Amino acid sequence: MSPYDKENLSMSTLKDLCDEFEKNNHIDASFYRQFRVKRGLRNADGSGVMAGLTRICNVHGYVISDGEKQPAEGKLQYRGIDLCTLVDSCVKENRFGFEEVAWLLLFGKLPTQGQLERFTRLLAHCRELPEYFVEDMIIKAPSPNIMNKLARSVLALYSYDSNPEDTSLENLMRQSIHLIAQMPSIMVNAYQVKRRHYDKETMYFHPIDLNQSIAESILGALRIDKKFTPEEAHLLDICLMLHAEHGGGNNSTFTARAVSSSGTDTYSAIAAAIGSLKGPRHGGANIKVNEMLGYIKEGVQNWQDDDEIAAFLEKLMKKEAGDRSGLIYGMGHAVYTLSDPRAVILKANAKRLAEQKGLGADFALLDAVERLTPQVLAKVKGIDKTVCANVDLYSGLVYRILDIPTDLFTPLFAIARTPGWCAHRIEELTTGNRIIRPAYRAVLEEQAYVPLSERQ
Repeated sequence: MSPYDKENLSMSTLKDLCDEFEKNNHIDASFYRQFRVKRGLRNADGSGVMAGLTRICNVHGYVISDGEKQPAEGKLQYRGIDLCTLVDSCVKENRFGFEEVAWLLLFGKLPTQGQLERFTRLLAHCRELPEYFVEDMIIKAPSPNIMNKLARSVLALYSYDSNPEDTSLENLMRQSIHLIAQMPSIMVNAYQVKRRHYDKETMYFHPIDLNQSIAESILGALRIDKKFTPEEAHLLDICLMLHAEHGGGNNSTFTARAVSSSGTDTYSAIAAAIGSLKGPRHGGANIKVNEMLGYIKEGVQNWQDDDEIAAFLEKLMKKEAGDRSGLIYGMGHAVYTLSDPRAVILKANAKRLAEQKGLGADFALLDAVERLTPQVLAKVKGIDKTVCANVDLYSGLVYRILDIPTDLFTPLFAIARTPGWCAHRIEELTTGNRIIRPAYRAVLEEQAYVPLSERQ
């Protein structure tokens, strides 16, 4: 029972309070059209409102031809380099790429071999958390949700920083490197404590191996025997590369930029971004895909029958099944139309390993969701819209292939996105030079002040 579930805040009291709120806080949907409000900072065609400039990343998913939005194959560039090229190059050379991506995002150019080796060693040496941090900040205050613990721990790091408020480039870079290195350590420790406190399972803490890449260190720390295959480590490394950055307009990065524009400290900005990423409409969508897959497996008798799968997807969209949200998680994106390059890469890797792990049927179901959703959308909504799978459709399956618990699906996204958040924070502070402040149109009705004794 929550400590707030007291008699003076009973369900009946809360219902009365909510009823009072709902009587006085309705905004007619027509007002958004009347006042030309761009809800979600989106234009009428679904494109994002232009709010800034960046040299960090480009997300391309459509073209404008004769004033009309036309679908196109998705492309994602980190500092002008195609993400697919980055991933393919690392795979061909059989080396880890997340550390290289972190350098690229922070500094703007690919590192030389010497720079990359020094940077990788630096990140490894910065993984260790401050003395007694785990005991005081994680073990003594376990959390059932690792994302909340990540945010709280990042805020707590402020107290261990001898110069937390300085926004000089040197200090921002120091803080960024430490956060990139320490986020995996926080995640693993928080998960072990959650296992003991909430799941009643054994927790274990392995010493840090400075010779491991970030992907290797995560897998080694999560497994009691510290064992993993090179193929598993490289697959996780690819996941980290894919999630490292996605432009300034995605919700969590925009949050980091908006909070940074006020001049606040690094820890406050990154903690805010983590809170944004947690949401099921953003980074938390990979968990919702996993839940949705469970509903499909329960509600569909023949997993090879496209008609039966499509009928169930129709129920999902009509809020007759699943979580009743009306959403098919993992499908559709604000920018991508024909394809999400991250989903394409993940799908190719998932297909190769799913059968080995006994998850071939799950992969086939997700493939069916990808194929059938556009026609279900057209039938239910009457909309002939190009819809593609996004990165979340297959990321959860890849994590399951790697035996990574569901609790860590979104935290891994946060770990991967930290270099991107830090790069955008630095860019906002060095080039933005103006606090982000959009406008809201007031649609309130004036009312007279009534003395307390006369109120009904």
